[in-house]
Amino acid sequence: MNELHISTADWQRLKLKLKRKYIYLSEADLFFEEGKEEALISHLMERLHRNREYVVFTLKKGLAYIDTNRL
Repeated sequence: MNELHISTADWQRLKLKLKRKYIYLSEADLFFEEGKEEALISHLMERLHRNREYVVFTLKKGLAYIDTNRL
C-alpha cells in the first residue's frame, strides 16, 4: 500500500510537527528513509497506539499543510 509519499525535505518539517504534538516520540521513533513509508506508518501505529487510518490521516494532514504548524 503506497498511499503516501514523503520526501526527505518534507519529512524534516513534518517530523518537527510530530515532535510538537507527541512530545514522547524520540529521534529513533521518528527515523525515516525515503521510500520506506510503510515502516514509518507501522512504527508510529505501535508508538501512538492508534490504527493505520489515524496515522496515515495525520501524516497526510501534516503534508497538506506543510508550510504551517497545523497537524
